[in-house]
Amino acid sequence: MTRLFNAPEAFADEALEGFVAAHRRWVRPVSGGVVRAVPTEPGQVAVVIGGGSGHYPAFSGLVGPGLAHGAAVGNVFASPSARQVRTVAQSVHAGGGVVLMYGNYAGDVLHFGQAAQQLTAEGVETRTVAVTDDISSASADERDKRRGIAGDLPVFKAAAAAAEQGRSLDEVVLAARHAGERTRSFGIAFGGCTLPGADGPLFTVAEGRMAVGLGIHGEPGIGEQDVPTADEAAELLVSTLLAELPEGVAQPRGERAAVILNGLGTVKYEELFVVYRRVAQLLAEAGVEAVEPEVGELVTSFDMAGISLTLCWLDEDLEALWTAGADTPAYRKGAVAAQAAPADGDASAPAGDASAPAIPAATEESRATAATAVAALTA
Repeated sequence: MTRLFNAPEAFADEALEGFVAAHRRWVRPVSGGVVRAVPTEPGQVAVVIGGGSGHYPAFSGLVGPGLAHGAAVGNVFASPSARQVRTVAQSVHAGGGVVLMYGNYAGDVLHFGQAAQQLTAEGVETRTVAVTDDISSASADERDKRRGIAGDLPVFKAAAAAAEQGRSLDEVVLAARHAGERTRSFGIAFGGCTLPGADGPLFTVAEGRMAVGLGIHGEPGIGEQDVPTADEAAELLVSTLLAELPEGVAQPRGERAAVILNGLGTVKYEELFVVYRRVAQLLAEAGVEAVEPEVGELVTSFDMAGISLTLCWLDEDLEALWTAGADTPAYRKGAVAAQAAPADGDASAPAGDASAPAIPAATEESRATAATAVAALTA
């Protein structure tokens, strides 16, 4: 359960304030979320990601060179408003257009879509990309209805790396959608999370049982079964994902894939490594080469006890985008171009930006809706 908080309705704002205070080398606050500490290069496509709080390092932890230019951050498990998304996008737009990226949830689809319309009306060329990697949430014939979970990372990464290369807005969107089409995830959970101020978890699973295929907010999965051993869990995850290959991948053997074994909050690193040991064996047996695998907490759900496996089937271009350097508070790899750090003594803004607030002050809009969002999720 979430033990350390003040007023539950202030949790998301206060968490973001602390995040900024701890990571001023990478980010500065703006109304609605955070943006890179260093302004977007003129003419570069700006990648804005976002969603509800409670999933760190998604989404604020993925802002920095090689990944997102900004993140719009909503209340606990609640989409940021269209105004929040628009404000973050306006803060990072540098003439190359904006790509808004998010998991495929109703609130996010609505609000990011509204923001895109408003930005376009203001003369900011804007596109949207929803991530739909969770294979348990809809059939292969209805992929556009699937949820976005830990597959957010390779899709966000593809778009951001393409933008860093100087590709056009249309080319960045094409890279993101291509990554999305080739990304699949599947998860299991042993217990639900408890939100700040809630009396109990969002869902429970009987002792000795696990939920199969549920979402990161506790959305229903496809069933329950007995809790497996670590090896059995790995076999379930790998076999399920290998059973649905994307278009262009005829068989696993000979393919290369970005692999993410994601902990949802309570299953910790040593346990994940035990599972990944068997995941790596199974992929090798199937003839799949894992490319720069990630094992850790990439998209969480407070203290949910669960894990998910993601495969992004790479081609030459996607592999180059996946392996490109990134430097963010929560995700770093390779090398990126040197970035100018914020001025000494300035806790939030890059040099010369005296207008940026020292801390992300809560908006009336966010505070007004926070209590409602928490109450709805914990009812």
